[in-house]
Amino acid sequence: MKKVLNSLIFKLLVGVFLGAFIGIYSPFWLMNLIVTVKSVLSQIIFFIVPLIIIGFIAPSIAKLKSNASKLLTLAILLAYVSSVGAATLSAVAGYSIIPHLTISTAAEGLRELPKLIFDLQIPPVMSVMSALLLSIVLGLATAWTKADMFEKLLDQFQDIVLAVVSKIVIPILPVFIGTTFATLAYEGSITKQVPVFLSVILIVIVGHFLWMALLYGVAGAYSGKNPARVFKHYGPAYLTAVGTMSSAATLPVALTSARKSDVLRPDIIDFGIPLFANIHLCGSVLTETFFVMTVSQILYGKLPSVTSMVVFILLLGIFAIGAPGVPGGTVMASLGLIISVLGFDETGTALMLTIFALQDSFGTACNVTGDGALTLILTGFAEKHHLKAGS
Repeated sequence: MKKVLNSLIFKLLVGVFLGAFIGIYSPFWLMNLIVTVKSVLSQIIFFIVPLIIIGFIAPSIAKLKSNASKLLTLAILLAYVSSVGAATLSAVAGYSIIPHLTISTAAEGLRELPKLIFDLQIPPVMSVMSALLLSIVLGLATAWTKADMFEKLLDQFQDIVLAVVSKIVIPILPVFIGTTFATLAYEGSITKQVPVFLSVILIVIVGHFLWMALLYGVAGAYSGKNPARVFKHYGPAYLTAVGTMSSAATLPVALTSARKSDVLRPDIIDFGIPLFANIHLCGSVLTETFFVMTVSQILYGKLPSVTSMVVFILLLGIFAIGAPGVPGGTVMASLGLIISVLGFDETGTALMLTIFALQDSFGTACNVTGDGALTLILTGFAEKHHLKAGS
């Protein structure tokens, strides 16, 4: 997995720099071809997005049996609240900080792009919101009726979707991003925004540490234990997550780090750490929330409305739980929200994908380190209610 992720990041970087270089020096006829290729690729990607939503969300919900344990229910609730809380903090910071950044909007003095050679339309089989509602209904009904055969069918459909992502979406993604940066460079907007992107990444990393501090503070207050006796062991896990950009690949180190703590129950560690590695994505949603607001300001000249951001954040929390541990899965699934709720076009989604992927290691490190805080809350809950991990 680490090799796959590193290869993808390398290809994305190549796509960014090669695309920008071509865009700066591209003649009109070449850009005419590039914008057409970009349009076709965007149609393919957006066609697949509803399938990704169903393939990720429905099987995850179906696995929540009607007799789910108290610990499992609490763990899922904690992961959701943490993700929504991190995204809310990010949105508040975005409304406070982004208007004061020096951002030149895309409409200011840009070259006009050539028209498409041809316009190929590939409509999705259903809208993003229809896919989300269908996923929730199918998942819940499968869990309620204990339809084991249909649950296996959903699992197989997830495997099919993962194959589509790995065989189609991942290979064309660097090309799509390369063509997007070529058009941005041709227009002249991308060179203006490099300092802004660097500033935003630093702001997001600070946000990660603020959220981790809040999580551990709450965990310590609830459990009555010193949270420093947990997070002081998480240095190796944080650094490993930065290097691997994968919670799954970091899991062995995260387990080792958690087991060094003398305030976490061993059975809760074995239950909570692997589970949170799949469903707790506070750093990723914090990052994505701030980035969508920045990209909206850059490309469309305004921040999303508060109402749109509230809907986006509440749904993003569900997506974060329902798209566990798949390379690129969470980002691809959330593209549907970016498109339907925030109204991003293909340029906005490609730019969002790129800047998210280029710093995703820090978001993953926040996810992994935050798992220790949630596990401390689970430990406090289990001790107060005299629960075992399987009860």
